[in-house]
Amino acid sequence: MRPQNLIIYKFTSLYHILVELGLDLNLKIFHADSENSLNEKVKNLNNYLILSDKKYLKNGNQFVLDNIPINIFKLVEKINIEFLKIQFNSQSEVKVNKYIIDLNSREMSLNDIKLKLTEKEINTINYLSISNKPVSIDELQDKVWSYQPDIETHTVETHVYRLRKKILKTFNDNEFIISKKNGYQIK
Repeated sequence: MRPQNLIIYKFTSLYHILVELGLDLNLKIFHADSENSLNEKVKNLNNYLILSDKKYLKNGNQFVLDNIPINIFKLVEKINIEFLKIQFNSQSEVKVNKYIIDLNSREMSLNDIKLKLTEKEINTINYLSISNKPVSIDELQDKVWSYQPDIETHTVETHVYRLRKKILKTFNDNEFIISKKNGYQIK
């Protein structure tokens, strides 16, 4: 498990309280009293949460404690929930070739260009990306669509065709999903 780093920003009294409890909290606790010191801390830390008493920043990893006084156990619970959210969000992004696939928002992106995808499209890309060989239509029907192998349908071909068309239109990429004689593949 990655160490959890709590940065107390412009909230000195809370910092002193949490440092006293620090050994019991299983958190590394830092204090920042200026934007420069905060930026230095953030630059050197990976798994962090910024805790403050007001909304100072546009940083997504900031938790504002504006309803005080608060029970210390409630505070610890809220901090843990925020770390779980951060972990969930960081695990939601998957890199496939040059693209970032956001599993939560169901978006595929490259630089600042984003493409909305359906759940089946995400599942298809995910399944194809973990395979080192071409994936047959029957296998995709079974693993992505949960269809019986003996059902005659062109669902997979239709969906892959439309997905390739969307990717071509948005990213001008005709080589993302390759059609092979024995199935589909992402290289």
